Amino acid sequence: MISITYIEHDGTERSIEARPGSSVMLAAVTNGVPGIDADCGGSCSCATCHVFVNEEWLSKIGEINPTEEAMLSLSPDRKENSRLACQIPVTEDLDGLVVTTPEFQF
Repeated sequence: MISITYIEHDGTERSIEARPGSSVMLAAVTNGVPGIDADCGGSCSCATCHVFVNEEWLSKIGEINPTEEAMLSLSPDRKENSRLACQIPVTEDLDGLVVTTPEFQF
C-alpha cells in the first residue's frame, strides 16, 4: 500500500493507504477524504479533484496533459503546483505523497 497525505485548506491532515494502480482522486473518494468532489468520476472532464502537489513531489507525478491543462484553466485557485488528482496514478514512487485541497472545488 502507498501512503498519501491530504491536507485540507484549513490545515487538517488525513493520511490514507492507497492501492497502486488507482488514482490520487479515487484513493481520496474511497477513503472519504473531504475536499475532493470528483464530480466526473475521474474522466478529466471537470476540475473538482483539484489539488496542490507539494513541491518535492512535482517531478515524480509526471507531466500535465492538454486535457488536464484545459480543465485546470477553469479554476480561479490554480497555482504552479496545481494538478487534477484523477490524473495522478498511484505508484510505488509516490509513497509519502502530500497534496493540499483548495478551499473550494469548481
